[in-house]
Amino acid sequence: MSRFYRYRLPPWARKCIFVAETVVTPIMIFQLIRTLFIPTTIDILILAILIGLVIAFYLQWI
Repeated sequence: MSRFYRYRLPPWARKCIFVAETVVTPIMIFQLIRTLFIPTTIDILILAILIGLVIAFYLQWI
């Protein structure tokens, strides 16, 4: 089984990954602040998903 290399993707897919990588962190920070003031189940779920995405981008799983 071959490994996933983001640089072997088509240019449009690579650009989407780079844009998502740049945008997810500020959205996660906003969601964290929102969750601290008005915690609901949906907010916590969204925050967990965003934290998972940030970790995946940091470790280059995506």
